[in-house]
Amino acid sequence: MNEITMKIQADELIMQALREDITSEDITTNAVMPEKKQGEVELICKQDGIIAGLWVFERVFTLLDPETKTEFYVEDGEKVRGGQLMGVVRGDIRVLLSGERTALNYLQRMSGIATYTRQAADLLKGTKTKLLDTRKTTPNMRIFEKYAVKAGGGYNHRYNLSDGILLKDNHIGAAGSVKKAVEMAKEYAPFVRKIEVETENLEMVKEAVEAGADIIMLDNMSPDQMKEAVNFIAGRAQTECSGNVTKEKIKMLSEIGVDYISSGALTHSAPILDISLKNLHAVEEM
Repeated sequence: MNEITMKIQADELIMQALREDITSEDITTNAVMPEKKQGEVELICKQDGIIAGLWVFERVFTLLDPETKTEFYVEDGEKVRGGQLMGVVRGDIRVLLSGERTALNYLQRMSGIATYTRQAADLLKGTKTKLLDTRKTTPNMRIFEKYAVKAGGGYNHRYNLSDGILLKDNHIGAAGSVKKAVEMAKEYAPFVRKIEVETENLEMVKEAVEAGADIIMLDNMSPDQMKEAVNFIAGRAQTECSGNVTKEKIKMLSEIGVDYISSGALTHSAPILDISLKNLHAVEEM
């Protein structure tokens, strides 16, 4: 997904998040700040990590008021430290207060994913294996979470069901066999689409190779089973391993020699990075 398309989709999703948090009014802010007043607030990281989602953070405020200005001292994908001042936001104090939680929710979540991904990706340095995410994302957050994976040094697997063919166990069961599923996929799909098959044992691996699968996923196999499968495939298809992959298992899995390791944990198990907006104060209008 290119940057323009991503940002067009992001606006709609950010507005949904703002509507969720402000159904009619921000009653607290309106109580203490009945009139427009210019202010400034600092964006501070409270723990070490990788920052991601600064453009989303900024967009929350400009959707509320286009005159809001954000100045960042860091960039997405950059390492940050606890206590570091990462930027300042200037604008109507009412906008700064009303947008604070939504903006931080995005930034903390995306930075947490980027941080976890970087920790896992660093374990693959010096190997041919690439780290992939999955579709195990938070509903309506996929565009942001997959962006965060890339900011952390990982790669995106297919974005959605329209993005690629992945024949999983239930697809194979519906078709009747691995061979039949691959045959049907080849007949239905445009020739530019690669076909990936999820396998659970060596017999399925052999059938996938014989059927001409482009990518063979080794799902929830033991290390010994995966080594045997990789040796059998012998470069006739690309290989991917998956199934309860956490960063603690990454190094061991890379030694098997697969081309890709996919991990749902990058998006479903990464803790947030603690970030705050602090020291809000009024300033003179320019």
